Amino acid sequence: MTGSRLPVSAYVICCDEVAWLGGCIESLSDCAEIIIVDSGSTDGTLALIEDYIGKGYPIRLFERPWPGYAAQKQFALDQCSQPWCLSLDADERLDEALREELGRLVTASAGVNAWRLDFRLSLYAYGYVPEAVRYGAAVRLTRRGFAAYATDTLVHESLFVEGESRTAPRGKILHARALPLEEQIVKEKTYANLKAEQLLRKGKSPRFFRLVFNPPLYFLKLYLAKRFFLCGWPGFIHAATGAAYAFMAEAMLYQKYRAARRPDTFDPGS
Repeated sequence: MTGSRLPVSAYVICCDEVAWLGGCIESLSDCAEIIIVDSGSTDGTLALIEDYIGKGYPIRLFERPWPGYAAQKQFALDQCSQPWCLSLDADERLDEALREELGRLVTASAGVNAWRLDFRLSLYAYGYVPEAVRYGAAVRLTRRGFAAYATDTLVHESLFVEGESRTAPRGKILHARALPLEEQIVKEKTYANLKAEQLLRKGKSPRFFRLVFNPPLYFLKLYLAKRFFLCGWPGFIHAATGAAYAFMAEAMLYQKYRAARRPDTFDPGS
């Protein structure tokens, strides 16, 4: 750890992440503060956190029941005390280039209140994707007091920023967790269900064009436009899994919408 830390509060939400959280924490050693919000870990995660606290990492630990992704991240963001706030998931970590770049990003001129950070995924049976793969950037580093989550969002929560956002010129967030297909499909099904429920709550009706065309378009976006074809069959599987998610989200919206309006036709006893 460096003797002079950056004016950054990193914040992480977790539950049962003992296999991944250590790498995340270690990549944040240059930050003045690390906020961790745990929602009931039983796998040794809490002991791991206490061990890092004992090593001198500037961690503030909070234990809180799970209220949903956006609400939990907003709570974590609210605990941050430094001028800049950095959001990471437990299975993510900063690569060396981004760690070096972080010091420059937090000296941004007034009015620049957020930085979009790029990502590099790890695929099962492959490893980290080539640098040429374009996964896309998202707002992860924000000036304190100028960003917030929409806490009614069920999935794919994102930060809404007041002021200008820019994209960091170098460095990436490494997504270290690579799941085998049987586990990834379960995750995609969960996310698809949350997205369908979120759309239903917003009054969205079934979107038949998207039900038919979203899956193949999503596949082509990942496989060709974002260049996952560079990863061979693991890249093909990743793109196909994304297409499955796109289909399930739209199909679940259709079923939920129909079931809410004609419950008699969905009664297995009828």
